[in-house]
Amino acid sequence: MTALDGRVGIRGGVHGAQQHDSGHKHVAGTAEYIDDMPELAGTLHAYLGLSDVAHGEIVALDLEAVARAPGVVGVLTAADVPGHNDISQPGKHDEPIFVEKRVEFHGQPLFAVVATSRHAARRAAKLAEVRYDPLPFALDVAAARQAGGAVVTDPMKLERGDVAAGLAGARHRITGSMAMGGQDHFYLEGQIAMAVPGEDEDVTVYSSTQHPSEVQHMVGHALGVPSNAVNVVVRRMGGGFGGKETQGNLFAVVAAIAAKRFRRAVKLRPDRDDDMIATGKRHDFVVDYDVGFDDEGRIAAVDAVFAARCGFSADLSGPVTDRALFHADNAYYYPNVRLVSEPLKTNTVSNTAFRGFGGPQGMVGCERWIEDIAYHLGKDPLDIRKANFYGERDRNVTPYHQTVKDNIIARLVDELEAGADYRRRRAEIVAFNTGSKTLKRGIALTPVKFGISFTMTAFNQAGALVHVYRDGSVHLNHGGTEMGQGLYVKVAQVLADCFQIDLDKVKITATTTGKVPNTSATAASSGSDLNGMAAANAAEQIKDRLILFAMERFGVPKDAIAFEPNCVMVGNQRFDWADFIDQAYLARVQLSAAGFYKTPDIHWDRAAGKGQPFFYFAYGAACSEVVVDSLTGEYMVERVDILHDVGKSLNPAIDIGQIEGGFVQGMGWLTTEELWWDREGRLRTHAPSTYKIPVVSDVPKIFNVRLAEWSVNKAPTIRRSKAVGEPPFMLAMSVFEALSMAVASVADYTIAPRMDAPATPERVLMVMERLKRERAG
Repeated sequence: MTALDGRVGIRGGVHGAQQHDSGHKHVAGTAEYIDDMPELAGTLHAYLGLSDVAHGEIVALDLEAVARAPGVVGVLTAADVPGHNDISQPGKHDEPIFVEKRVEFHGQPLFAVVATSRHAARRAAKLAEVRYDPLPFALDVAAARQAGGAVVTDPMKLERGDVAAGLAGARHRITGSMAMGGQDHFYLEGQIAMAVPGEDEDVTVYSSTQHPSEVQHMVGHALGVPSNAVNVVVRRMGGGFGGKETQGNLFAVVAAIAAKRFRRAVKLRPDRDDDMIATGKRHDFVVDYDVGFDDEGRIAAVDAVFAARCGFSADLSGPVTDRALFHADNAYYYPNVRLVSEPLKTNTVSNTAFRGFGGPQGMVGCERWIEDIAYHLGKDPLDIRKANFYGERDRNVTPYHQTVKDNIIARLVDELEAGADYRRRRAEIVAFNTGSKTLKRGIALTPVKFGISFTMTAFNQAGALVHVYRDGSVHLNHGGTEMGQGLYVKVAQVLADCFQIDLDKVKITATTTGKVPNTSATAASSGSDLNGMAAANAAEQIKDRLILFAMERFGVPKDAIAFEPNCVMVGNQRFDWADFIDQAYLARVQLSAAGFYKTPDIHWDRAAGKGQPFFYFAYGAACSEVVVDSLTGEYMVERVDILHDVGKSLNPAIDIGQIEGGFVQGMGWLTTEELWWDREGRLRTHAPSTYKIPVVSDVPKIFNVRLAEWSVNKAPTIRRSKAVGEPPFMLAMSVFEALSMAVASVADYTIAPRMDAPATPERVLMVMERLKRERAG
């Protein structure tokens, strides 16, 4: 046997660089997505009819021309929903499948056309005649506040210490406000679902979703049937990033209703424009803050409000705005702190989960006051960051009263600071800016501390199903979904390691609610943690049975049995893995197991704002350098150095890819991706022509990514690894902060730039011009 992964004897075990199980298929175009699946004879196609006002009562809805259009088989409205016309989160009842009377945002679904082709359905959907009685609408945080400040869910408050006394007694005090924009998920595979009717109440739904069990529940709820009649299947998604945690529900439900109504398979796939218009995005935030600090920049007290544009319904805005508060400390200790969320209702599409789930907004907000402190005191922002890091004993309690026990941020930042040669480069950049009239450079080093676990404690559970067949091949199924992040191969590596067999002996199968029930969404960076542990639990059950069989058959003690590379040692006898399994089968040993795992030692009391919501923290740091053209505001990212903590990596190749991808996506959110609604409440940035995601030329010219290989998770996670899906996203704050330094150079670093996000070239230019005027005046 060869050793490709550091573990002698098996190919593809844990802790080794292993290629993505579908990587070669992605490149060759043979990876099968829902739209690639062969359509059954007679498959119909559905398309949504969307509202064209932001807020109003429907006076008349005339669908006769739609129904008469060529190829149309039928039209579905709220009246045609056999069960409940509702896809809202539990207990909310604020998000209908189809509007019944009141339109709440431009692009809200009114009806669905079902036709013999997608083209026919799409054309017919445009023929509806709708008359509205317009109502006033609010599109952003300012307008929502002006309209009375209605919220979509209860706000949360985190508080510790005496904030008023801390602020009053502080040597220095600053107040300010920062706005940061939203972000479209812009997955490569858009929203899509295909439903196939079965006998009686049964229906099978192929859905591009991160949460098959929620789709199962929503479809059953809409059809008025129990969950056992609905089977949801997900082999892979072409990207999700949180956009398919709840937003896929609508498309799956409509396809299922149509399939049962017309007794034929039905597919629903919107085009990119309608997908972007009708589905939720990252929440926009406005952060208002009041911070007190001493001469060294050490924070004494923080009082901040995090207001969010949530959209017309709750969706996941409650937990998203909660998590923003959980991460409003980033890596910093606040002796006295009060943080309040403000989840505001607006007449826009309901915003939803997005990579980081509110954490990025919380961190960017707190990095703003760190930057303000630095400019107020005339210090390097990195020195302010380091002065406020969590420490030991009396400086290790978060605003939500959880003690930070695994803190490695100081070591991580010191190592990156030295490795990236930060101090020398910053001095050179300051000298360069002094002598350069047009080009201005900037550099910043920012930390990340990110809590891992669902803050809804019940979601921290997972199941897996493992079969070992008579020939020694292994079948793996679990509740996690594969959206390109490499979850499937990681869990397969765990299973191969448990049995000590080559990875190619493990068959990865599509996620399906018919095999593993009641799963949580693949989100919160917990996919590998939860599903890896569940698969390992199933494997250990099977191994225990195999050990008992060997003890009884060969009369040896337990400690004489060992699973070694592709074989089992029983005393001094060596059995090939497949031969041993065949013998166990003949002896009627059960070779199948359902595994389960729940995260231990977590609890949360939202009303009290206290608890231990996170099992552990993941850490990282990034140092970024930029150059800005002060005449146009255009800029380039010259170099990025990243040192990131993934514990003992399950798969370094996959983890480094996640870090690189997360960083670039975060950079897009903070620099180029801008959402814009017009005065009528219509989203105008709804296609690649008007919405700019990062492209190849935006990737840093020098991009150095390293894992903190010395880190081992203190928490008992799967093989002592750490989550890697979301934490790297926030590393991109270093780019935003580097741009701030370049901007501030036009006023000799005497004025805090206070630049809102995203830092588009236009915004960069306008802030530079403002600073020049303030400096001159």
